[in-house]
Amino acid sequence: MPGTQANKYFFMLIWRKKTKEGARSKNGRRCMVYNYYPGCTLSTKAKQLDLYAKKAAEALGFELAELKEWQCCGAVYPLAQDEIATRLSSVRSLAAAAAIDGKLVTLCSACHHVLKRVNSDMAENKEINAKVNAYLELDKPYQGETQVLHYLEVLRDEIGFEELAKKVVKPLTGRKIGAYYGCLLLRPVGVMQFDDPENPTILEDFIKALGAEPVVYDYRNECCGGYIALEDKGSAQNMVSKILASAAHKGVDSLITACPLCSYNLQVNAASAQKLPIFYFTELLAEALGVKEEV
Repeated sequence: MPGTQANKYFFMLIWRKKTKEGARSKNGRRCMVYNYYPGCTLSTKAKQLDLYAKKAAEALGFELAELKEWQCCGAVYPLAQDEIATRLSSVRSLAAAAAIDGKLVTLCSACHHVLKRVNSDMAENKEINAKVNAYLELDKPYQGETQVLHYLEVLRDEIGFEELAKKVVKPLTGRKIGAYYGCLLLRPVGVMQFDDPENPTILEDFIKALGAEPVVYDYRNECCGGYIALEDKGSAQNMVSKILASAAHKGVDSLITACPLCSYNLQVNAASAQKLPIFYFTELLAEALGVKEEV
């Protein structure tokens, strides 16, 4: 590995050590610091998803420390086994996280999907692993050791929804909220290991913790057609229509999602009579924690 790259990882380690030592809440207690991969969309069209998440994290006692020099993950997982180049940017971010503390938190459903699947490739596919490591020439070959976590998994598995509920100062009482999962968080289940793909509960449990009523409807875990909206607008509109009709039939007054593309598609390709308010889950989190107005 060239000396400059080795030095970069060394300084990243020192920077994170200082960050961990200096990151304290107002009462002097240490807070957990997570490596954070924002992705391109959260830096441009979906800034609110990012900003609300960071502000809510402060209220909950943890910090999202953005990786230095992260690159676009590509937004779409490369299916071809010999498609190595499109995996490289993801592996660079994964390796950077491994060099610090081995965890990497994401927010965007698409970024999470790509990073998690590429990470699995590096851990399970010897041919892909060998080619990627040969190209990158890292000081230490990357073997898929980073734990990729979605922000929702941090809330569920590391903070705990019971603890989250205790932090709520403005409960969303009386609101009937539907969770829209889409397809990227849940499938393929063997790799994503996020929740039951047929009957997920993580977002419903999240909604309960905020004091609102979660509403389960039929199309909450079906694809919205976001990836085909430009090529086949009619099909995307039909898919969106089924989702919104299903939600409305169950009495949903708003939907939450973690996916910028889904959020856009559910609004832009919805018929006027079917439109529902669509929120990023982090916005409602910030609202319930009483920090939304600080963003």
